[in-house]
Amino acid sequence: MQALLAALLERAPMDGHLVFFILATFLGGFVSGFSGFAMGIVVSGIWLHLITPIQTAALIAGYGLLTQGYGIAKLRHELSWQTIWPLTLGTAIGIPIGVMLLTHINPTCVRFGVGVLLVLYAVWSLTRPTLGPFSVGVPADIAIGISNGLVGGITGLGGIVSTISVQLRGWSKDKQRAVFQPVLFAAFVIISISQLAAGSYTLETLKLYGIGLPFMVAGIWIGFRLYGTIDDETFRKVVLILVLVAGVSLVVSASGLVSLGKVQA
Repeated sequence: MQALLAALLERAPMDGHLVFFILATFLGGFVSGFSGFAMGIVVSGIWLHLITPIQTAALIAGYGLLTQGYGIAKLRHELSWQTIWPLTLGTAIGIPIGVMLLTHINPTCVRFGVGVLLVLYAVWSLTRPTLGPFSVGVPADIAIGISNGLVGGITGLGGIVSTISVQLRGWSKDKQRAVFQPVLFAAFVIISISQLAAGSYTLETLKLYGIGLPFMVAGIWIGFRLYGTIDDETFRKVVLILVLVAGVSLVVSASGLVSLGKVQA
């Protein structure tokens, strides 16, 4: 293992940026292990300064299968396929539709609007009494899943709507993760297959994956250990804070793209 890691490091294309790549990878794993999602939000803020957007997207999807698979395995005692399948089906339907819509709408405006909604929801929920619990039937869950996929296809946040949805049902933290993590896993499967077909997984990208893998695994393990020490209310607040961060990141990135477009014009 040490010999393999040494060989990968020797051939790494980032030179002095390697430490920052590894740090971001570890932090992404930690956040995902602790909360069950948001790995992509954490790593992309650093990775996009070090590697290409295509490599970033491919690595997020590849590591996403690992982070969500780990969470599913650890919480398998809470899994309820009757609850999972409607959200998963809807997400599978919504993702390709969202991707197709990118050619017909202004994605920057949509990302800005979704970001504002996430910020407002998170701030409201953090400062007001808990909403719910709400009871949701199968047709509604499929519709929520489609919305989840649409938002994921347009913004890259493939599990944000489903995560908010399960939080409003009054479930325990384990039950919430045992639903939204399988949905996220399914989303990453679809995204990974699409990226594989598009040729996003190049030899250089696979090298980066190998370099970051032990640090991602370490982050997941430590994060999940810490997750086991918190109560349901703390978990609720953590999720809301991460939703807030996701919303702010969308608003900032969309505003930056608008500013860049004005400069180029």
